[in-house]
Amino acid sequence: MLYLFTKYAISAALVVAISEIAKRSGKLGALLGALPLISVLALVWMYVERQPTARIGSYAWYTFWYVIPTLPMFLAMPWLLQRLGFALSMLVFCLGTIAIFIAFALVMRRFGVQLL
Repeated sequence: MLYLFTKYAISAALVVAISEIAKRSGKLGALLGALPLISVLALVWMYVERQPTARIGSYAWYTFWYVIPTLPMFLAMPWLLQRLGFALSMLVFCLGTIAIFIAFALVMRRFGVQLL
């Protein structure tokens, strides 16, 4: 139980720290948020929990492919915020990311990469 609490506390502290830093410096917060800290932390937790290396490698492989289709929406978000406000922008961001991901997965399927 203590291990699980520690795992949650460290993971949550990382997210809170990045959001607090972003309040003071958008650039620094974005830099830290863009780093694959959560993915690296997940890899560490998987290793600590003695997951097979094949599973850890699979996680890293798919994380790479799943990041690519999210990038266009990060470019669109500033434009969306100015025109739609936060809540509607987030809705469009999420739905747009899903649409881009599905299209990306269909294209990648032709190259032998199964994402869905």
